[in-house]
Amino acid sequence: MRTYDSEVGEVEVPADPQRIVALTNAPNVLALEGNIVGVDEWTGNNPLFSEKLEGIERVSETNVEAILELEPDLIIAGSHMQNLDMLEEVAPTVVYTWGQLDYLDQQVEIGKLLNKEQEAMDWREDFETRAQEVGEQIKAEIGEDTTVSVIENGDKEMYVFGDNYARGTEILYQAMGLAMPEKVEELALESGIHVFSQETLPEVAGDYIVLSLPSSVDNSFTETETWNSIPAVQNAQVIEIATEASTYSDPITLDHLLETFEEGFLH
Repeated sequence: MRTYDSEVGEVEVPADPQRIVALTNAPNVLALEGNIVGVDEWTGNNPLFSEKLEGIERVSETNVEAILELEPDLIIAGSHMQNLDMLEEVAPTVVYTWGQLDYLDQQVEIGKLLNKEQEAMDWREDFETRAQEVGEQIKAEIGEDTTVSVIENGDKEMYVFGDNYARGTEILYQAMGLAMPEKVEELALESGIHVFSQETLPEVAGDYIVLSLPSSVDNSFTETETWNSIPAVQNAQVIEIATEASTYSDPITLDHLLETFEEGFLH
């Protein structure tokens, strides 16, 4: 065992955990090849992780008994979750508060927890270098002031994102330094997300649009006059991403999206 300094104090954790139940941050654990035996449903349904999570139990903090049956030696949970006291009785439990750490620091923190801090730091340095290089190429190609909006379709409304709400926003705005439309800065930079109606799409559209499309909703808005009147659409400057594969900011997702953006902006 070793002592891990968590956000709520010191926790005695295994030096080399072999049976991790990850109710949150599972993709960060997967990126470091942690031994997961139980995972939350949302991560389990993500197509980027399906192969790595084949045969792994889907669990929730609402069913502590199911977690107990997996005999975990480490549980990773969100500070907002229920039954944290009961989980602590099952196995050493480390909690994280969403948004308390940025996407890079979060990976390093999971590295510390799994006794793989150097590996996580090496990834961070490598990723930052690669993303910056691609960003410079993109800006050279499209122009320093060319703006990019990240928009997602929902059931009854749409969303535009700031610079820290997954869907590649951390890569585009933080790592690459691409420009955000002023209107989006005003609406979404502080909150991370802004809800709007389809009719106001042109107001938040950048010169380029990264369009997050969930498979579970009606995406026929792309056939409307409002959508097709947007310059980014008319200029074929829309990069589509699958919502289900872009809702995290872990190394696996980031590498996938970096490749997608490199292809979308430069080819």
